[in-house]
Amino acid sequence: MKVALIADDEPLIRRQVAETLAEYGFDRIVEAENGAQAVELAPAENPLLMVFDVSMPVMDGITAAEKIGKKIKAPIVLLSGATEPDILDRAREAGVSNYILKPFNADQLRIAVDLAIHRFIEISNLQDENAKLKEALETRKLVDKAKGLLISQGMTEPEAYRKMQKIAMDKRKSMKEVAEAIILMES
Repeated sequence: MKVALIADDEPLIRRQVAETLAEYGFDRIVEAENGAQAVELAPAENPLLMVFDVSMPVMDGITAAEKIGKKIKAPIVLLSGATEPDILDRAREAGVSNYILKPFNADQLRIAVDLAIHRFIEISNLQDENAKLKEALETRKLVDKAKGLLISQGMTEPEAYRKMQKIAMDKRKSMKEVAEAIILMES
């Protein structure tokens, strides 16, 4: 189920945003009247997209985006009449994906949502790839260190690597786990 969370203190704007998001394909639209309410609703609803007004009572949209962003990863689109640089800087630091100036129409919101979702997916994919590369590099470092220890015991590099591969296959362990065990035994 595709859930969107809207937070705006103006009911008419919430309705306009909700209708646009429903047309976009969201199955369920959850509405909040302020940022604090959005922070409470977000963990339970786990939205795929959030659209917040910047200026709301109790808690503004940027603060809400910042708090929610620590728990849930999803694109956030801000609505505002303000263009002050400090607000834009705060929004960027809070992880906001897109920013629309009021008054806006449904087409502008649809475009902003589409860009925010696609940019979020690209960034998420890059973060996943980055994590995999870091893991591969860490494994490589451990394997090289373990190979070095085996070489110091009189093996050639190919022999050391083959021995580690054989242990990994026989024990059904990863090369990283085998390397860690070899390093631990030599400590």
